[in-house]
Amino acid sequence: MNTFIKLFLAIIICEGVGLIGSIFTFNSVNIWYMTLNKPFFNPPSWLFGPVWTTLYFLMGVAAFLVWKKGLKNKKIKRALTYFSIQLFLNFLWSLLFFGLHNPLLGLLDIGLLLISIILTIIIFYKISKAASYLLIPYLLWVSFATLLNFFIVLLNH
Repeated sequence: MNTFIKLFLAIIICEGVGLIGSIFTFNSVNIWYMTLNKPFFNPPSWLFGPVWTTLYFLMGVAAFLVWKKGLKNKKIKRALTYFSIQLFLNFLWSLLFFGLHNPLLGLLDIGLLLISIILTIIIFYKISKAASYLLIPYLLWVSFATLLNFFIVLLNH
């Protein structure tokens, strides 16, 4: 498979996960989410779309940089497995938090997601430093989202 197709697929897969997860978000953000007590540092709703679109793009490029090293290598397969796990946990958060209207389950998931992102960055670093660096904004945003999720749980129980 040529390099451009791999890059395109990696980005489309990541953006696709975001798009599927956003189905749960769109159905809840203007109704249920608006009824929640949120901390003073809750960003405006319009900010989430552009941030997540950018982060999914960076995740796709990072995955591509690892994938292009060759799937025959066990280290590459392992790294992409870690990446896939964090991508699934990312999707699952939208389902739990927005789909099921359950911030507590969302908090449990996002805690696992944070750990998974850190492990992915560590394993990516051994393969491609650039790939690991591309995941740093994602780690920072999810760290912030974890804090936000935590305060939403506290303020609504």
